[in-house]
Amino acid sequence: MRVLGVDPGKVRVGLAVTDADGLIATPLRVVERRGACEEIQQTAADLEVETIVVGLPLNMDGTEGPSAEDARALGERLSAAGLQVEYLDERLTTVGAERVLIESGHSRRRRREITDAVAATIVLEAYLARQRNARLRDRRRAGSAADPDAGEET
Repeated sequence: MRVLGVDPGKVRVGLAVTDADGLIATPLRVVERRGACEEIQQTAADLEVETIVVGLPLNMDGTEGPSAEDARALGERLSAAGLQVEYLDERLTTVGAERVLIESGHSRRRRREITDAVAATIVLEAYLARQRNARLRDRRRAGSAADPDAGEET
């Protein structure tokens, strides 16, 4: 199950993708905002992506502002094209991406080129972690429902 992560910005959109098993997220590339929807659709088709996770840039208080509205509009266009779209809070992912790139010694010029793809990777990693946690929670619930004595100490 391959998943595509999207970090929408005003000028550029970062893309990241998982491996075929949907376990490892990797930066893919950065595309210009203009024409991004078509580029994302083509990338999803080429890579046989099942789900697209769009980063939702919420305000620090959790409300949605103009940037979140733009991200939702992009997601709705992708959804209208027949793609499965999910949203994930992506507050501070660009800041985190910048920090990682600075710590790894990338030049300012190189950081500007790849920050959005790294931010998309952070969004995608958070999505994958959430999916893993949900599966673990479901397994635990199923296990305790099947064995009413599970968890009791003797």
